[in-house]
Amino acid sequence: MTRFILIRHGQTRWNRLERFRGRVDIDLDRTGLRQAEAAAEKVASWGVKAIYSSPLKRAMRTAEIISQRLQLAVEPLEGIIDMHFGEWQGLPIGEVRQRYPELFDLWRFSPHRLKVPQGETLEEVRSRVVACIDEVAAKHDQETVVLVTHRVVCKVLICHLLGLDNSHFWQIAQDATAINLFEVWQGRFTVRLLNDTCHLRNLKS
Repeated sequence: MTRFILIRHGQTRWNRLERFRGRVDIDLDRTGLRQAEAAAEKVASWGVKAIYSSPLKRAMRTAEIISQRLQLAVEPLEGIIDMHFGEWQGLPIGEVRQRYPELFDLWRFSPHRLKVPQGETLEEVRSRVVACIDEVAAKHDQETVVLVTHRVVCKVLICHLLGLDNSHFWQIAQDATAINLFEVWQGRFTVRLLNDTCHLRNLKS
């Protein structure tokens, strides 16, 4: 059995400003750094043997803070990089709503039907992420592994684990440094923990 600890990265300035991040490479803000430290403390006693991260800075920095606490190296993993938001990347939500009203309505109400101009669909994200997880599971049989990634990646992967299609995307919550735990046994997944943020209770905003 392989155990996966799936962690969303810490807060960035663009999370607070509500911009589409995608592949734009931004770092954690001060709150995000503290969130990552709290997440590291939370999982320190969970017997982690390997840490993988999206190569984007906000995820890698979160993973590096966890790695320092666990004394493990971080391995970048391209398959769990954030969704490519194409023409929307870097734009505030309000501007996207104004410039692409019909597509924005799809994003809010039917995200599984959206194809962002020059970007990815949720199904494309899901396909590469699931393939990547299968490879990591095969490599780490009987071990516990940390994956640090992004909100969209976490949400589509959790939909997959729960047997839901991507139309349920907005029904899955993933807060900053949310911790999820799932197990893989003989190709079958069991979700043990979902969107856990108890480690953030003592942090000031």
